[in-house]
Amino acid sequence: MDMLAPDAATIERLARAALAGLPDVFRVHLVDVVLRVEEFADAAVLAEMGCDDPFELTGLYTGRPVGEKSAFDTGGLPDMIHLYRRPLLDEWIETGVTLEALVRHVLVHEVGHHFGLSDADMHSLEDAAG
Repeated sequence: MDMLAPDAATIERLARAALAGLPDVFRVHLVDVVLRVEEFADAAVLAEMGCDDPFELTGLYTGRPVGEKSAFDTGGLPDMIHLYRRPLLDEWIETGVTLEALVRHVLVHEVGHHFGLSDADMHSLEDAAG
């Protein structure tokens, strides 16, 4: 039996399902956030985050938190949630949690950064999404 690692489309489907499971109060503020699934973070991102090992970073939010935005912001890149497939797959294998639960956990953490939430708030949001 051939076993293939889940591809980027599978990770994206799981992430979109997790987004759909978030409370409406959060989802309405996420419609313009771009979701990207990439193999790894690039070297510049890894250096900026202080990661020596590309497998250390499973996800990243880039953009300005909702509370820091201004009507005068123009010309910038859209807010993005990046999920890194290979580090996610490694963590999935190492931890034994379901891939769905892991993707949801990482996604909710990055959504939390979009809203400027504390870790405790992120745990509550993850519980609501699960």
